Amino acid sequence: MSLNGYLQTIYPNIYACGDVAGPYQFTHAAAHNAWYAAVNALFGRFRKFKADYSVMPWATFTDPEVARVGLNETEAREKAIPYELSVFQLEGLDRAIVDGEARGLVKVLTVPGKDRILGVTIVGESAGEVIAEFVIAMRQDIGLSKILGTIHIYPTLAEANKYAAGVWKKAHVPKGLLKWVERYNTWMRR
Repeated sequence: MSLNGYLQTIYPNIYACGDVAGPYQFTHAAAHNAWYAAVNALFGRFRKFKADYSVMPWATFTDPEVARVGLNETEAREKAIPYELSVFQLEGLDRAIVDGEARGLVKVLTVPGKDRILGVTIVGESAGEVIAEFVIAMRQDIGLSKILGTIHIYPTLAEANKYAAGVWKKAHVPKGLLKWVERYNTWMRR
């Protein structure tokens, strides 16, 4: 079916959503584009809204679950998009250990030298739910530093997101500042 960016068919008063609207065949994508189709059908003569699929999450409900949003490493390489990779292994996450699910990881691709998120892949228990924080972060252009600075309930699986942000931060600590803080700390202990 041929649709424009507003989910309008070749017949101006007919809009479509769901699997026929594409480009994603997920129930949550159908609900997303249903909003655009309904609003544009009702109010399109005053203002139209283009369907926005720029941050589309997906999950595969296997054991363990796999969830993703944005680019993965393969796509970034194919598109020649430079990236940095931060990985947190769930074997170090208290909640995953207690639940007997300490397998999996959180992979975050960022713009080199910046905390801007290009994509995230999570493999592990409830990955489809844990990814939600990254979906919001990408949609609202919130970087890893703000995720790291956000209080996460302990012990939860969502803490993995904060720890993944911590992996990125540790790799980007300003060395000069650390030396100054170390000297200051030594001076303060005298």
